[in-house]
Amino acid sequence: MATDPAELINRAQAWLAEDPDPETREELSKLLAAEATEELGARFAGTLQFGTAGLRGELGAGPMRMNRSVVIRAAAGLAAYLKAQGDGSGLVVIGYDARHKSADFARDTAAVMTGAGLRAALLPRPLPTPVLAFAIRHLGAVAGVEVTASHNPPRDNGYKVYLGDGSQIVPPADGEIAAEIAAVRSLADVPRPESGWETLDETVLSAYLARTDAVLTPGSPRDTAVVYTPMHGVGRDTLVAAFERAGFPAPVVVAEQAEPDPDFPTVAFPNPEEPGAMDLAFATARNTAGADIVIANDPDADRCAVAVPAPGTPDGWRMLRGDEVGALLAAHLVRKGASGTFATTIVSSQLLSRIAAAASLPYEETLTGFKWLARVDGLRYAFEEALGYCVDPRGVRDKDGITAALLITELAAELKQSGRTLTDLLDDLALEHGLHATDQLSVRVEDLSLIADAMGRLRAQPPAALAGLSVTRADDLTQGTETLPPTDGLRYYLSGSPEAGIEAARVVVRPSGTEPKLKCYLEVVVPVASPDALPEARTKAAAALASIKRDLSEAAGI
Repeated sequence: MATDPAELINRAQAWLAEDPDPETREELSKLLAAEATEELGARFAGTLQFGTAGLRGELGAGPMRMNRSVVIRAAAGLAAYLKAQGDGSGLVVIGYDARHKSADFARDTAAVMTGAGLRAALLPRPLPTPVLAFAIRHLGAVAGVEVTASHNPPRDNGYKVYLGDGSQIVPPADGEIAAEIAAVRSLADVPRPESGWETLDETVLSAYLARTDAVLTPGSPRDTAVVYTPMHGVGRDTLVAAFERAGFPAPVVVAEQAEPDPDFPTVAFPNPEEPGAMDLAFATARNTAGADIVIANDPDADRCAVAVPAPGTPDGWRMLRGDEVGALLAAHLVRKGASGTFATTIVSSQLLSRIAAAASLPYEETLTGFKWLARVDGLRYAFEEALGYCVDPRGVRDKDGITAALLITELAAELKQSGRTLTDLLDDLALEHGLHATDQLSVRVEDLSLIADAMGRLRAQPPAALAGLSVTRADDLTQGTETLPPTDGLRYYLSGSPEAGIEAARVVVRPSGTEPKLKCYLEVVVPVASPDALPEARTKAAAALASIKRDLSEAAGI
């Protein structure tokens, strides 16, 4: 960070001189005129780091914010990387959501790719991220870019990069692209023609929609009444079209959240997992006679949330955890005769391993994120607890909230035909494999050093026990394992307790890769002898999770 005010002013003025965006130029000019050195210092403390999530950050002027200058440099770095890989004349497909500046960032990327000698194609309008992931392989592209900040707050935007296999970048590609970005000295060195790229028509969306049919069984029941919210994002039109093609009844769309709106006016955070985000969906469901399930997409529609009726609760509905939906979809695919590897991440429920083992299917665990899951050999199905599901890896090698919604709706219809529900199937899985109860301790911070301090504290003084359960094994994941590359995380395996009715427990602690959060993932397994024992098992699991959360919070100092 520049500590000398004169140096800071010089850097800001140099940035201002080449900024192509009138809005951020005006913003930076005002900061310079006001001599707002503290704010300038924050914006010029370094540069947004390009990593395995690409770029993501708050919109605004300066190298530590998301803006056209930063995006142009990122695009130029990606173009240079592709040329160095021998793909200098290949096609790059670019998609974008409906956030502030997304269309501008997409157009800038198309211009940079064209200026670098590559072919560029923009998706026809703001569309779900899975459409972009599909288009890369469908069109034979060498890379793809999606401009989105997914479920981040309204002030954020992001830049997600895929290579030609349709998967998000992983090391070493991310570091090599970052090095090319750092080598861009001036925006004047980056050719940006006014035209020369292609804007795709609706054919690519039609091809994606045709592919969504592949996840369903021909002739399966379709009688499910769905309430749906796109959470002010871009999912509505694509999901409604997919439901219509499949022959499901048209979902009842939450009116207040139906239109794309980059300000996300009805939610504090446009993430179905956040408290209050589903309130309007639940209100719509209460007013919709016969609603069977509630489905929500996040704003770029790569995630899918599901809620089920819960009579006697304040909302009348219960959000299923991502782990629960992941297990339901896995069980459904097993019953449909799916073959291939089932995979999840080290922070997701271990129930999937038991479902796969019972079906004699291969199983793998990866680091967090679909950039890793998509690369599993022979992948047939993958999920992560953060509401991400890949149910058609041949079509989309990434999480896809549209096809996941179709598949869970088919499952609900099949169960409904038999007089049963998703909740009943969850009970069946608990009886067969043990109740796998999960929870999360998630701490959002303003000061990122607090996360580093908590991780340091746990490494210096690792807990010997949590909730009275002995830590039988502690893995510092920065060292990597035989099957996992290094990552900043800690994993604890806990002993069971016959007295408490606990078979086993596990805790994983890691900094979030996309938000200023420390995330702790908790799981306990409780044996269930009979249906009558389920309520007691849930009580035991909830008590154990609450106790683990309390002890872990104390150990981490959070």
